Amino acid sequence: MNTRFYNSVPEAAAALPARPLHLAIGMFDGVHLGHHAVIEAAVHSARRSGGVAGVLTFWPHPSRLFRPENPVRLIMTPALKNRQLARLGVDAVITQPFDANYASIEAEEFLPRLKKLLPALTTVYVGENWRFGRGRRGDIALLVAEGKKHGIAIVSAPRINQNGEPISSTRIRTYLEEGRMEETNALLGYTYFAEGVVAPGKQLGRQLGFPTLNVVWEPDLRPRFGVYAVLVSGSKTAEPLRAVANYGLRPTVENATIPRLEIHVLAPCPFDAGDELSIEWLGFLRPEKKFDGVEALRAQIALDREAALAWFAQR
Repeated sequence: MNTRFYNSVPEAAAALPARPLHLAIGMFDGVHLGHHAVIEAAVHSARRSGGVAGVLTFWPHPSRLFRPENPVRLIMTPALKNRQLARLGVDAVITQPFDANYASIEAEEFLPRLKKLLPALTTVYVGENWRFGRGRRGDIALLVAEGKKHGIAIVSAPRINQNGEPISSTRIRTYLEEGRMEETNALLGYTYFAEGVVAPGKQLGRQLGFPTLNVVWEPDLRPRFGVYAVLVSGSKTAEPLRAVANYGLRPTVENATIPRLEIHVLAPCPFDAGDELSIEWLGFLRPEKKFDGVEALRAQIALDREAALAWFAQR
């Protein structure tokens, strides 16, 4: 079956087929390699048993409820997360609203409530460090104890390490904020990407001799401001095109308050305003800086173009 998406557990309960449900549970921000271990275990078990492979995730992040002044900045939107989850072969994705009522559920009540709503639930899959219930009191030991009471098997996946450190969404967020794209992509298991529509610009890049595409993109977690080697794809190309991207506040010519993503394609560019693009972030070339004037900026853009060409030539 194709992946189906539900906006709450009750909505899913009314629609899921009456077959054994194998449910991976977690926030799964970024859907990184550590998450794959949990989700793929659910998918494999469901396939072997003729059951349904599901994911239960949450929106918004609990930090928006508990510390709204400083919430966790997320790697991806719910829509992008749904797409990445679907690529792992799950049959159903349930996005449960995380509000004050849901947060007040006692840890001991979590599993029996879930079983009551989803009577076909046979197995729950989580990461070994997953916490749940009011005050995050619930841990794997409690989950296993409640599972035995209610006939639900619990599969906890150990954390996967990379270079001796656990793969985690927190680690990936740090790498993104530092512009460490190779490390980010290694932990994600795919290339970090942005998606947006090309908006009409002021044609400054064209006037400088380096035409750019201004892509509307407003991520929750902002990568480090600076210049990157990227790949750009859209409906007008069969293969991604090599490009250099600038993400930041344009301090030399504008000093904006909202960062902008500008793309200069390193070959003849088929894209124009209105086109939907996907940009894969491959490597960080330099941090954003303010130049003395437009001519200094023009010279630096030429150097950035050469740096991007050299980056690609080395790979």
